[in-house]
Amino acid sequence: MEFFHILIPILDSTLRYATPLLLACLAGLYSERAGIVDIGLEGKMLGAAFLTGGVAFVTGSIWLGLLAGVAGSMALSMLHGVASITFRGDQLISGVAINFLAAGLSIVIGSAWFGLGGRTPSLPSSARFHDITLPFADSVANVPILGPIYSDLLSGHTILVYVALIAVPVTWFVLFRTRFGLRLRAAGENPAAVDTAGVSVVKLRYSAIIIAGVLCGLAGVYLASFAANFVKDMTAGRGYIALAALIFAKWRPWQAMGTCILFGFLAAAAPYLENKSFMGFEVPSQFIDALPYLLTVIILAGFVGKAIPPRAGGQPYVKEK
Repeated sequence: MEFFHILIPILDSTLRYATPLLLACLAGLYSERAGIVDIGLEGKMLGAAFLTGGVAFVTGSIWLGLLAGVAGSMALSMLHGVASITFRGDQLISGVAINFLAAGLSIVIGSAWFGLGGRTPSLPSSARFHDITLPFADSVANVPILGPIYSDLLSGHTILVYVALIAVPVTWFVLFRTRFGLRLRAAGENPAAVDTAGVSVVKLRYSAIIIAGVLCGLAGVYLASFAANFVKDMTAGRGYIALAALIFAKWRPWQAMGTCILFGFLAAAAPYLENKSFMGFEVPSQFIDALPYLLTVIILAGFVGKAIPPRAGGQPYVKEK
């Protein structure tokens, strides 16, 4: 039982760490399933986190901060869409440019806005999301095993954690059980066939990146609320980790959730593994902290089996005359 009492807090932290990864991963899933490679997940998360932190502090409302963060992410997403869909530019370059743009503007505007070197002031408790206690969580807390799982693990998270978890089955249903999802996936596999059927490939791809912008915005909002402010480069590579998780999951939502939870578990377990010995050797804390990034490198190096992306991914579509 002692191991169980240690495991519950680790899994609780796992959900918190996995939430921004999962939202960003689902954003990339929509975008890449439609044929748009989105390296700019990192920049959109960063821009959303900055606007959320700034607007929530000025207005005292996390909901206005959420609207600002999502709007900023959608604006960057639309910029990527104009560059890669309308003007048929290189999607990788466009995504990288968005990352640089968000990183630079957040510092410049933040310094001019608050004079804190790009950091926003700490958010008061009233301007942050608060944990939600699920029904009957207190009454079942003393039930063996199931009680702690429900009251300590599943209950007590902010609304965006539950939004991220609900977004997984919703994404699965939209992509694999609706006409819109079928057409969107076809736009990433064979856009010419979609065009022949009289459906606009451009509209489908713009729809995908708008959805991606909303989900990335929510990921950035979560980071700002969780940290209670915005700091320089606070996304810390989560957008790239989300892309690695997407590849590992082979562009499927349920597998994406499992992969993001794996990354979240590595981050959550790090404090518990520090200063521990393994086969007589003490594991350096720096190695533990680097585990999620090492796993990202391993995945991108192709050690997880062959992952076949959408066939038309990264290819601008030119309508046949």
